[in-house]
Amino acid sequence: MIKSKAMNPIDFVGLIDFLKNRMSMSHIYQPLLIRSLVEAGGSATLRQLAHSFLAQDESQLIYYEKRIRQMPLKVLLKHDVISWSENLVSLNVKKLAFEQKARLKMVCEKRMQEFIQKKGLGLWDYRLLDSEPVPDSLRYRVLRESGGRCALCGATKKERPLDVDHIKPRSKGGRTEYQNLQVLCSKCNRSKGDKDQTDFRDDLPPKTDPNCPFCTDISNKSRTIEGLGTVVAIRDKYPVTTGHCLVVTRRHTPDFFTMTLNERMDAENLLTIMKKKISKKYPLVTGFNIGANCGISSGQTVMHAHFHLIPRRHGDTPKPKGGVRGVIPAKMAY
Repeated sequence: MIKSKAMNPIDFVGLIDFLKNRMSMSHIYQPLLIRSLVEAGGSATLRQLAHSFLAQDESQLIYYEKRIRQMPLKVLLKHDVISWSENLVSLNVKKLAFEQKARLKMVCEKRMQEFIQKKGLGLWDYRLLDSEPVPDSLRYRVLRESGGRCALCGATKKERPLDVDHIKPRSKGGRTEYQNLQVLCSKCNRSKGDKDQTDFRDDLPPKTDPNCPFCTDISNKSRTIEGLGTVVAIRDKYPVTTGHCLVVTRRHTPDFFTMTLNERMDAENLLTIMKKKISKKYPLVTGFNIGANCGISSGQTVMHAHFHLIPRRHGDTPKPKGGVRGVIPAKMAY
């Protein structure tokens, strides 16, 4: 806990100088706190300051706008309690007297407090993050390696807020370390509860096939170039062009359609990584083909999910138009 310490008061000029010239910022929190204190007359409780911060948190405002649309608006409209026109929501009742307003507020407050008493803080548990936040660098790593998606449902930050969740809860002795963290959206995190210890990052157990050449290559690392989570990049044995590589699942699974969401996200991220590496190593590369064969009739010869990443150069084929349509040569040109 931070304790106050005696110090000489700063004057107006000094405060302006601090704000303009000496304040180092990694977020808007410092100037927002100072502004909130100025607006409050110089002093405010932590709860008052928290309300000020909340009013400036656009992501929270957008989140609750969505929540209002998704549930209470729909229900109350169905019961003809409210009306909604564009961005304006109104009670669908005649003009209320002062006493009627007071009575309505009292009944609303009573129903709210009864529900809160029944649910406790669990009502808001999807917003109750760790009392000691996950360090920024660790949080960034977990979010980056998740592909910016919920490990359970695949939602992105555009759909709902993303939380960095302790797989083994802190209340059960879970530590704030990389191995114990996963990304869950607010909805999944709220549904999961504080006793569930499910690791959604690895939703299927590892599986290998001793007769599969890719499983063998992954095991002995003879062709491995790069690894990321559930997938690895390996050199193609019969490259179409220089730099041609494959992104292969560590787990033996037939094709793209049997891959888990995590495997697909990892594959997408590793394809991007390999694209950058190839472009840096081979400056003449000007394009790429990405392909996944699924089934014998599509040309798949190794029944283990994989993606081809084929670097392309100007002039490497006389008529490149059509690209992947070339799987059926007669249909390539159009």
